[in-house]
Amino acid sequence: MTGLTQGLSHRDAARFSFLLATPVILAAGALKIPDLTGPLGDGIRGPVLAGSLASFVAAYLSVRFLERYFRTRTLYPFAIYSLLVGGAALLWLTLS
Repeated sequence: MTGLTQGLSHRDAARFSFLLATPVILAAGALKIPDLTGPLGDGIRGPVLAGSLASFVAAYLSVRFLERYFRTRTLYPFAIYSLLVGGAALLWLTLS
């Protein structure tokens, strides 16, 4: 939403947010590599590899879908959803 308020198109705002997230995701993965190569990774390397590949495919397909979606539609439904779910989560966390 900040990108939209600064004059970016919906597609460019989405692309920029994906580009901002990429280094953080890669750094988080790189920090876990020593754990997986050491004794903590015994017995889970196969499932971790399968999960990593599945998440890569899902992320790639999601980004492709969203880029096509933003060519013809806007972020307003997502903004409304985010505000409602965020407000509900905040309310639930403060009341519990």
